[in-house]
Amino acid sequence: MAIRYKVDVLEELKKKGYSSTRIRTEKLIGQSYLQQLRHGELVSWKTLDTICELLECQPADLIEYVKEPAEGVQ
Repeated sequence: MAIRYKVDVLEELKKKGYSSTRIRTEKLIGQSYLQQLRHGELVSWKTLDTICELLECQPADLIEYVKEPAEGVQ
């Protein structure tokens, strides 16, 4: 995967006072997206927008592009 998280998003949310319980209770992010975050999988743009709003940051603070080596090239 060429795009990956630079930070542990759930940990950063926790630092700002947003535990998984609070996120679910206040319906800020859906359960399936929380599970994706736990596994380091990318989430929807809408969810990324919500995370940026909660953390008061830009998407580039959370994700980065890492070029993968071309297949067959050593």
